[in-house]
Amino acid sequence: MTAVVSIQSAVAYGHAGNSAAVFPLQRLGVEVWPVNTVNFSNHTGYPTFRGPLLSVQDVRDVVRGVGERGAFEVTDALLCGYLGTAEVGRAILEAAAAIKRANPAALFCADPVMGDEDKGFYASEGIPEFWRDEVVPAADIMTPNLFELRYLTGTDPRALDDVVAAARALRERGPRVVVVTSVVGDGLGEDAMRMLAVDGEAAWVVETPLIDRAFTGSGDLTTAVFLAHWLRGDGLAGALSATASATYSVLEATTAAGSSELRLVAAQQDLVEPRSRFAARRVD
Repeated sequence: MTAVVSIQSAVAYGHAGNSAAVFPLQRLGVEVWPVNTVNFSNHTGYPTFRGPLLSVQDVRDVVRGVGERGAFEVTDALLCGYLGTAEVGRAILEAAAAIKRANPAALFCADPVMGDEDKGFYASEGIPEFWRDEVVPAADIMTPNLFELRYLTGTDPRALDDVVAAARALRERGPRVVVVTSVVGDGLGEDAMRMLAVDGEAAWVVETPLIDRAFTGSGDLTTAVFLAHWLRGDGLAGALSATASATYSVLEATTAAGSSELRLVAAQQDLVEPRSRFAARRVD
């Protein structure tokens, strides 16, 4: 049995954070122990949202309780995403260390959510620095978008080769695998969405048709699907291809339905058997 501890936000209505990551992981055959950092009515992009922000001690207590059940010894990975505060981030680092003590083979997969090209930084003050200075050295897998990659590496990649070089620069600081989403650049057409993945052996890129709208929770979905396929042993190219295929198929179904929220339940078969399939190609 493959098992993941996922420490993220959660919403009752819609899909973001754990509410976007847990079900896809489960649908792909992964046992998930979710630890929520917030319990909101909906994501914060709506005019209103309600519900509690859990305290750091609450998060630590839930993590400790999961560990007391003997779960850490059989945990294959810790997954995290958006951080509301650096204090919650430190609790996640503590959890990663505890899991690795119980199972040295366990991975720490971190999605460094802090901003994007359209909005710039939207993470709270101090969070970008926390990702850069404390999470990067501890992570085994990181999944930044291109904006976040620029910040984490202090580079300004303008072409695909530059993105590869920046991803490798990030690898040198900690993570063994780097997946970059929302890849654009000189010489790349504007009619496609791209993801790039780099490990110690090669760099791969996959392209899907452009869907010109924003999707809350799509990054959480992408990271969860990649982690599931990586833990399955699909290899870098295989995991990247499967992730792009599943994510695009879900986003396409969401768009066709005119939905403001990801159609994860309605399109759940696309998680395991995507209607659209895209192969990764090696770029080095």
